[in-house]
Amino acid sequence: MDVKAYMADVGQRARQASKVIAKAPTQQKNAALTHIAEALSASHSSLLTANQQDLVQGQQKGLDAALLDRLELTPIRIEAMIDGLNQVASLPDPVGEIADLKYLPSGIQLGKMRVPLGVIGIIYESRPNVTIDAASLCLKSGNATILRGGSEAFHSNQAIAQCIQQGLEKAGLPSGSVQVVETVDRAIVGEMITMPEYVDVIVPRGGKGLIARISSDASVPVIKHLDGVCHVYIDSEADPEKAISIAINAKTRRYGVCNAMETLLINEQQATSLLPKLADMYLAKGVELRGCDRALSIVAGMNPASEEDWYTEYLAPTLSVKVVADMAEAIEHINHYGSHHTDAIVTENYTKARAFLTEVDSSSVMVNASTGFADGFEYGLGAEIGISTDKIHARGPVGLEGLTSQKYVVLGDGHIRQ
Repeated sequence: MDVKAYMADVGQRARQASKVIAKAPTQQKNAALTHIAEALSASHSSLLTANQQDLVQGQQKGLDAALLDRLELTPIRIEAMIDGLNQVASLPDPVGEIADLKYLPSGIQLGKMRVPLGVIGIIYESRPNVTIDAASLCLKSGNATILRGGSEAFHSNQAIAQCIQQGLEKAGLPSGSVQVVETVDRAIVGEMITMPEYVDVIVPRGGKGLIARISSDASVPVIKHLDGVCHVYIDSEADPEKAISIAINAKTRRYGVCNAMETLLINEQQATSLLPKLADMYLAKGVELRGCDRALSIVAGMNPASEEDWYTEYLAPTLSVKVVADMAEAIEHINHYGSHHTDAIVTENYTKARAFLTEVDSSSVMVNASTGFADGFEYGLGAEIGISTDKIHARGPVGLEGLTSQKYVVLGDGHIRQ
């Protein structure tokens, strides 16, 4: 395959489609989402068959348990994809919304209108549900999209792509509105991130190496997060029952997701009583614990944590544990070692909670809640295209609003400037 020619064709089709979908009425975009959901529902068996092919190949290639978990489609996960499509269809359409409309002394009215970004290129690994999440959000926000999934999910993504094309056709939208790349050739990524004439923004979702490479080489703007080193801090004034429940859920609900806790910080006043209980529960679930010197003195058999552990996103049943003197030390640790993704405090002290919310520099900061809630679906966004740890344009779970920009609009009635 001539990769350059192939991607030029994909890019041209996306650019042409973006002009159509940008002005498509809300009803038509919602119809496309509904038809895609219907196609998925009717294709359960073929989706599971395609996914099984990917899982077998993944096992043969030696993919670890966390990656295989991300890769797997189950009937429940397919239903979640369908629910996500329907939820996005039910959300307000941001395109054309005018905010902050006001009269100026000159007599003109000035406001800001939400508009699509244009063509969004999405590069991701493992999780085939991202194909639906990305397609639904881009469609509803009036953007065309080019999706390049990982080679390990190729068959799953192609099966999902067929459902998407059925939905687009039934709704009367161009097939170029959503294109799933039909080759596993890695050269595709290099082309995709260097064609600003066709692509307006790149959203990478995957390992730290992939995202670092794209951020370095792209000539197209990138919305990204490098990793998810998430923390839970158990304060001296935490409710023990809440602390245990949150700390267990944040780590063990799912290991291979970016909102999983990777480091537990526990106040020294709680450590002696709570840490042994937590350690027993983690070990019962097969979680390896790596602790600081003080944690090691409280829990026998815990492995020592290295400096590198505090920076590590394990995406696996491994957890770093540190005993801290107070909240100030916890916040300093989070801001130094964390990835600005999601961090939580467990406390009954309102003043401390407010300080934690203010001082922790992350895209999501939580009080008395599991980091697992850092998710577009849970935030009511319908789905998410990724979680951005950038500070410009979009931060946190990127939903419909994050996939639009704003332009100034001026309303006059023959006004001229003196």
